[in-house]
Amino acid sequence: MKKLIASLAVAAALAGCGSSEPAKPRFSHTVDHPWFPLTPGTTFTYRGVKDGKPSRDVVTVGHATKSIQGAPCTVVTDLLYLSGKLEERTTDWYAQDAAGNVWYYGEATAELYPDGRVKNTTGSWQAGVHGARAGIYMPADPRVGASARQEYFRGQAEDHFRVKSLSAHVRTPGASSSSALLTEEWTPLEPGVLDHKYYVRGVGTVLEQAVKGPAERNTLVSVRRGG
Repeated sequence: MKKLIASLAVAAALAGCGSSEPAKPRFSHTVDHPWFPLTPGTTFTYRGVKDGKPSRDVVTVGHATKSIQGAPCTVVTDLLYLSGKLEERTTDWYAQDAAGNVWYYGEATAELYPDGRVKNTTGSWQAGVHGARAGIYMPADPRVGASARQEYFRGQAEDHFRVKSLSAHVRTPGASSSSALLTEEWTPLEPGVLDHKYYVRGVGTVLEQAVKGPAERNTLVSVRRGG
């Protein structure tokens, strides 16, 4: 019966209706999804452009965990540099359920002044706080046409995704594939913006680029796996 309840909860979230809260006891901080593995000690480095400036994005999977609504979450840090200066620092929280779906439980983000002081924390949210809810970041078995809400904090975090292809071609300095997973992402908070994101099996996100809206691009240039 527990498996049936969990499956129904996931199906409702993927359909974009009903509760997006997963069954709390059936979660692990170990995120080993083939399309989105988060192995502690791994650092991903991306380069691209954002706000018209050259960007460098350093994403590190930590060994620490954080319990949110009873789910043990892997802690991931994200440092965004624009024109060589640290512009934004973010901590993200992910957990994987027993069926293999990766859930996004929130983020603590801070935009910084050039001297390192915090300018604002807009976009920060945590599931269970002020009505925020966790969402599915990556379904256990991605299929073309499947969609879900990745996050929900009214007016600040409302990203959605839809699977477009399981055989996309992508080439980056960090990883390439002729059978990549391609998704499109959007938010009702920015109706004129649409992003494409590419994932390579065993690596994770390798390319994100805007196809509508301001020109932005984030390309994987290296992966360093630590202990």
